[in-house]
Amino acid sequence: MSSLSTPPVAGRVVLDDQEIRRRINACPKLASLQANNDALSALVKSDQSLTSQIAEIIRRDPSLSARLLRMVNSVYFGLGARVNNIEEAVFFLGLRQIRELSVATPVIEELERLQGNVSTPLPWKDLWAHSIGCAILTREILRATPLTIDDDTDYLVGLLHNVGKVVMAYAFPDELVQISNTQLPTPADVCRLERQLIGWDHAQIGAHYLQKHQVCEEIAFAVRYHCEPDRAPRHRLFAAAVQVADHLVRHAGVTGGFEKVDPVERDSWLRLEGWNVLYGADGPESTLARASIENALQRLPAMLSGLV
Repeated sequence: MSSLSTPPVAGRVVLDDQEIRRRINACPKLASLQANNDALSALVKSDQSLTSQIAEIIRRDPSLSARLLRMVNSVYFGLGARVNNIEEAVFFLGLRQIRELSVATPVIEELERLQGNVSTPLPWKDLWAHSIGCAILTREILRATPLTIDDDTDYLVGLLHNVGKVVMAYAFPDELVQISNTQLPTPADVCRLERQLIGWDHAQIGAHYLQKHQVCEEIAFAVRYHCEPDRAPRHRLFAAAVQVADHLVRHAGVTGGFEKVDPVERDSWLRLEGWNVLYGADGPESTLARASIENALQRLPAMLSGLV
C-alpha cells in the first residue's frame, strides 16, 4: 500500500548544513570522474583510428567488453548472428556509442559501490537505466541548440544528474528509503520531501559531491539546477536539457525506480521551464527538437535493453 502524499515528518530535526556536508564528504570519491580511459578516449576521437586498436584497449576492461557485447547483441541492432568478437562489435556499434559506453561503464561501476549503507533493497538497475537514458537524450536535445560541445559534457550531465540519490544511499540511507516508498505527484514534490527530511534535496547533494571532485562547472550546475533550470546563474542550457530529458525518459517508462510519482503525460515537457530555456517560443528550433526527440524516444527502450 502506498504512503500518503504528505508523509509524517512532524517533530523531525533536519540536519544542519555542516552535518550534511560532513556526511557527503565522507562518501568515497570516484576516480572515474577525474580520469576516464585516456587512451580509449583519444582513439575514438581520432579519424585515423583502426577498429583493431580500439578493440585491443577495450579487451583490457572486462566490464566494458561485456557491456559492449551485450549491447551489440541486443534487440536494438537485430543482427542475425550472435557477435562474440570485440572487433566486430566495434564495427557495428560505431565510435559514438563506443565513446558513450567508455564514459558510462566506469562511472556506474563506482557508483554501485556507494550502495552498501541501505539495508532495504532498492531498484539500482532502474536507476542506471534512467541515468543512461537521460545521458542519451540530453545529448540529443542539446544537438538541436546553438551550443557547441567538443567533449562528453552533454552526455555526463545526463548520466550524473541523479548522483545525489546514490550519495543519499551512503550518507542518508534511512531518509532515502522513506522517500523512495512515498507516493508523490511530481518530482518537485520529491525534492520538497527531501528537503523536509534531510535539509537538502538530491540536486544540491549531488552538486556538492561533484564539486568536491572538482568536476567542471557545467556539470555541477546542471546537476544542481536540473529541477529548476531557470534559476541556474550560468550554463542554463545544460540544466534545461537534463530536465527535459528526465521527463522524456520517464514518459518512455524508464522511471528510475527511486521515486513514486505520477506518470508523465505526452508533450507535458513542452510546458517545462527547461523547454522554454532551450527553445523559447514554438519556432524552427523547437520544431527540429520535437522531431529529433520523437525519433530518439522510439529507439530508447531497445538501446537500453543492451546497456543495463
